[in-house]
Amino acid sequence: MGTWVVRLDGSGDGPRLAVKDCIDVAGLPTTAGCPVVAEMAEPAATDAAVVAAARKSGARIVGKTGLTELCWSASGVNHWAGTPVNPRDPRRVPGGSSSGSAVAVATGEADISLGTDTGGSVRIPAACCGVAGLKTTWGRVSVQGVYSLAPSLDSVGPMGADVAAVEHGMRLIEPGFTVPPLSGELTAGRVALTGLEDEVDPAVTAAVDRALAAAEVALTDVECGDFHASVDAAGVIIDAEGFRSNAYLMPYLTQLGPHIRRNMERGVRLSRADRAAAEQTRERIRDSMHALLADFPVLVLPTLIGQPPLLGEHGYALTMLTAPVNLAGLPALALPVPAMDGVIASLQVIGPDEETVLAFGRVVEAAVAAG
Repeated sequence: MGTWVVRLDGSGDGPRLAVKDCIDVAGLPTTAGCPVVAEMAEPAATDAAVVAAARKSGARIVGKTGLTELCWSASGVNHWAGTPVNPRDPRRVPGGSSSGSAVAVATGEADISLGTDTGGSVRIPAACCGVAGLKTTWGRVSVQGVYSLAPSLDSVGPMGADVAAVEHGMRLIEPGFTVPPLSGELTAGRVALTGLEDEVDPAVTAAVDRALAAAEVALTDVECGDFHASVDAAGVIIDAEGFRSNAYLMPYLTQLGPHIRRNMERGVRLSRADRAAAEQTRERIRDSMHALLADFPVLVLPTLIGQPPLLGEHGYALTMLTAPVNLAGLPALALPVPAMDGVIASLQVIGPDEETVLAFGRVVEAAVAAG
């Protein structure tokens, strides 16, 4: 298993599209990377809205890709179905939960893939595997026919080897999608990683800064809020809503992975006060990011604070720099940037809409390529 849950012929002329196995494809069961769900699953009667749109736009579905169990972890590790191998460094996690979707495009086995992003699950594997991935604005892309984790945060987005592939992915699921070219001086708010000084890998921030310098972006340092508080709040919302989404699995708790059992048990215990405090943090982050985007066209920061953790290593909170964007409901692009000594680095671009973040990403990508 690993990267692919099922391969399809997908013959034809359109772009090869891989679909995360929490998104319905007609005629195939949706397993959500979970043995209990897989045992219960009947073949989907219809395509999810995004798959139906992509087919209509000419995409060839070449298979369904692996993921972390129930989309409920950012590591990409799945002991039941197999963990996709990170093509950038096989010793390291591929990132999740859309692990197979990232690996499929990183290895060239698909031109475009679809993933889901609740706390970073498109951007994190994109960053780990050296590809581009787009978290879409909450509510812009239909989640009809997508296995739900946390409905107030869930989104579907495309991944590809580069910005052009991600743009093509948006056109597949939203016909007529276009990215206007940017003109004039590029400006951005560089989000200060306040409170994370001892946790951030300087090689990653240096790679991000070099890429922005290559594109001659005029940067202004800005404060966005407390990252640790954001991650904690996102964790409360995801575990509370994730428990509700998956409560029907409680009789089968012993058959679920240990981290899913912990998440479910925490979801049960969370109080109304816990959820209210998390909602207050969400509002603060949303207000802060929207206020900054009134002053700057985009906000920039790394996608991850360090290297993808080694397999079996406890690592760090992979969602540290991605979860705030989910809380704000904004779109964000993860874009690979070159780094020294084999370091894996990714730039995250947050903006008011998908068109703006992709236009900005396109310029940075071209500047880096020009060297």
